[in-house]
Amino acid sequence: MRLRVLLFLLCGTLSAVAAPKTVRLLTVGNSFADNALEFLPKLADAAGHELIVGRANLGGCTLERHWRHVAAHEADSSNKEGSPYRGGKYSLADMLGKNEWDYVTIQQVSYKSHDPATYQPYADKQQRFIAKRAPQARILAHQIWAYRVDDPRFVPENKGKEPHTQQEMYEQVRKAYHALARRLDIGIIPSGDAMYLADTDAIWGFRPDLEFDFASSQEPELPRQRHSLHRGWYWRKGKDGRHALKIDGHHASQAGEYLLGCVWFEIFFGESVVENAFVPRGIDKEYARFLRETAHAAVKALAEERSDRAK
Repeated sequence: MRLRVLLFLLCGTLSAVAAPKTVRLLTVGNSFADNALEFLPKLADAAGHELIVGRANLGGCTLERHWRHVAAHEADSSNKEGSPYRGGKYSLADMLGKNEWDYVTIQQVSYKSHDPATYQPYADKQQRFIAKRAPQARILAHQIWAYRVDDPRFVPENKGKEPHTQQEMYEQVRKAYHALARRLDIGIIPSGDAMYLADTDAIWGFRPDLEFDFASSQEPELPRQRHSLHRGWYWRKGKDGRHALKIDGHHASQAGEYLLGCVWFEIFFGESVVENAFVPRGIDKEYARFLRETAHAAVKALAEERSDRAK
């Protein structure tokens, strides 16, 4: 009962088994929102629910850019700059009017998420615009995740300029999103909490391959990346026809997308994901259960934290 009350403070009522429900969700974000949505429909379907999704997502999009498109459309609805969504067909006003959305998510781009100064005045303006165009919708901040521990941005030379470790990025991003949520009086999706919990777990967490010889490696050789929640190392063919080893320490891997989907499932359906039957092909069942339990723990911890603050 206590857990149900706590999660109601976020955006729903958590239960082990919930009656079938329909959730209408619009995301105003970028590829990180797309990562979180990858498996959410199948998790919803496995639980007997219906999910209707709208995506106002643009790769690498900042809060400033989202607002710039809104401002362009408001000034001149015929200006193509104002309608960038769904292949340049729709404005944010169009997207907000396409359905009676229950929830709308907003977020900053990952590489600026640690810096609260980059959120304003755009987040305030976006929140007011969404509330005006879709007054029935609850707005939530999608707290994005820290990059993988071996991401090239995490170097000592960046100390004082931007987060130079995974832990520092996680802590700064979390602080910025919680400040935003308090300012706008909106909920939070703790994607970043869940990713960090899983990534740093003593048993299931990711550990870089310190023995891999990057200098002499040949395609398709890759470092060990067991339990990576990020896409990580891969080979890419260049214009010269040669393959080069690259790393994507930003976006979620299949396991990361599953974890994120589990977090979003609990937030939007108010139901525990732990016993959800859906597991993507290629993810070990025991590891999948760990990811579901981690998502559940992250949502529960956030609910308890916000409850304590409300006292």
